[in-house]
Amino acid sequence: MIPIDLSGKVALITGASQGIGAQIARTFHRAGATVVLNHPGLDNTAADAQALADELNVHRTDSAVVIAADVSRPDQVQAMMGQVQAQCGGLDFLVNNAAIIKDRTIAKMGLDEWDAVIDVNLSGVFYGCKYALEIMREGGAIVSFGSIAAIQGFFGQANYASAKAGVQAMMRVLSREAARRNIRANAVAPGVIDTSMAATIPEAVRAEMIKNVPLARFGTTEEVANVVLFLCSPLASYITGQTLEINGGWRG
Repeated sequence: MIPIDLSGKVALITGASQGIGAQIARTFHRAGATVVLNHPGLDNTAADAQALADELNVHRTDSAVVIAADVSRPDQVQAMMGQVQAQCGGLDFLVNNAAIIKDRTIAKMGLDEWDAVIDVNLSGVFYGCKYALEIMREGGAIVSFGSIAAIQGFFGQANYASAKAGVQAMMRVLSREAARRNIRANAVAPGVIDTSMAATIPEAVRAEMIKNVPLARFGTTEEVANVVLFLCSPLASYITGQTLEINGGWRG
């Protein structure tokens, strides 16, 4: 057995109230880490994040912390990092998972729809990295979410695909800049993952998508979370500046 033991480590996951982010939090927690669950404070995200923290704290007291912050607001991200420093003593892992989607063709896309997606999905990652580096301990790791959309260029996703491609490029730059502190920076690029968002895709469209996947199914949140855990673990100690695709072999 080759264990991954993150005991004594602190991991911050943005957008951790549901879906892939919540599963990443559970996975890191099972590996022994203290997890900081970020949510934007919109709709049910606060209640969902608190419910997840309560679930995790049953197993280890004070092992899950909830912090509200809109990642598109640099002042809120900086304040969040201050809270992490004060409550947890520092940070070892940052997972930039928070993202939104507002699909529309370029001709019909409103400027507000472009700005909103870029602000959260790209600028939000920049703010997270910038301010996390102020409190991150040497030897830490950053994993940010790119997407298959950055590679495939799906119809109606100019804003989303551009942001995700930017994230993947940003991690390559950060891998060079943070290397002197032995902090690694990588991206993951999931394909279609079986989440509540994917469940809204019409069945006929789902069937066409699966034709592009050699494994003939969508991925699971657990499979994505396991890859993120690996990239933050000592098993990935010589991996940095990479984008790891998690897409069942989709080549389009």
